Amino acid sequence: MKFLRNKLDQMEPLFHKGGKLEKLYPVYEAIDTFLYTPGIVTKGAAHVRDGMDVKRMMIFVVIALSPCIYMACWNTGYQANLAARTVIENGMSADDLITDLGWRANLLQSIGWAPASGGNWMWHVVHGALYFFPVFLVTNIVGGIWELIFSCARGHEINEGFMVTGMLFPLTLPATTPLWQVALGISFGVVIGKEVFGGTGRNILNPALTGRAFLYFAYPGQIIGDKVWVAAVDSFTGPTLLTTMGSVREVSANSYKDVIRMLDLDWYDAFMGWIPGSMGETSTLACLLGAGFLVITGVGSWRIMAGVLTGAIGLSMVLNGFTSTTNAVLQVPPHMHIVTGGLAFGLVFMATDPVSAAMTDRGRWIYGVLIGVMTIIIRVLNPAFPEGIMLAILFGNVFAPTIDYFVKDQNVKRRAARDAA
Repeated sequence: MKFLRNKLDQMEPLFHKGGKLEKLYPVYEAIDTFLYTPGIVTKGAAHVRDGMDVKRMMIFVVIALSPCIYMACWNTGYQANLAARTVIENGMSADDLITDLGWRANLLQSIGWAPASGGNWMWHVVHGALYFFPVFLVTNIVGGIWELIFSCARGHEINEGFMVTGMLFPLTLPATTPLWQVALGISFGVVIGKEVFGGTGRNILNPALTGRAFLYFAYPGQIIGDKVWVAAVDSFTGPTLLTTMGSVREVSANSYKDVIRMLDLDWYDAFMGWIPGSMGETSTLACLLGAGFLVITGVGSWRIMAGVLTGAIGLSMVLNGFTSTTNAVLQVPPHMHIVTGGLAFGLVFMATDPVSAAMTDRGRWIYGVLIGVMTIIIRVLNPAFPEGIMLAILFGNVFAPTIDYFVKDQNVKRRAARDAA
């Protein structure tokens, strides 16, 4: 490692002002600070010294995401292998299935995968990784290029904030999202959601969710629906609870029970994440493990998490008490709202974004409850949108500065009244 350190030191003058490569200084700085601790440190008593910096914060978030990344690979592979076995049992030949699944199935078959077997733990992870990592690589390559372009144009370092965006965005997507749409979505999220505001730390919207929202409205056929949740098998669908409940046309008192029975779904399976859904959002257990790590390390706000949970459970309990002949989603109980869709993932990793969330303690409670309430309103009162947490968080991002303003204003007035007394 000393050899590498010496080489970097020898190259450094080329990237400083007046050097041949001064325009590419952000590239050098990003590589150097990724491999080693920065040589320039803050000195003097006027600064607060803290072991937590942006890099360490981002690394902690990535560590917290590890269980979700594992489940993204395992569950995606499990759903794909289940789909493969099901269509073969229904009469499709193995050759037709291989053709339908494309290069992934050819690669898996070359190393011993048997479509009719359904696969075991190892094949689930390997098969799922072949869906997740291409999306992950495209996200980070394309998003990293945009980060580099803006850093060089502005003459500042590449910020570590993209590390988390590049990890979150793939986890919010269905497994079969076309890679060109992945590139387009992350481009929109980075450029429009962050860089036009000045870059990391100045954005008012979560960049990963901004990109996801763009794809959600621009290409709904690839982002929502039945077939996108499992694998590219034309004859197999994998509906979710929320999409199915939203599509019920003849609503009866037993619609929820009928759908649960039809999907062969129970709370435990949904909690563990053994259900169709976006790659990293299905497992509430994985999200809880990440939440615990973020709270312990002080990176994620437990107030925001608790606020989202309180708002979602409270309103869903109220709405669950109403009956309707046109809206079956009213019948979904609170405990199923929590473990289906992206609610758990959103409240842990998206709503707690330290840049776009509320900053004050009381404001975090208000911000979290607002997001929880909006999530259920979108899910239940507008069944055309089977998921609500994404739009609810973006809505909360817009109001976070206003919430903090009024909270601080009230604190100032309270102190002024106390001092006057």
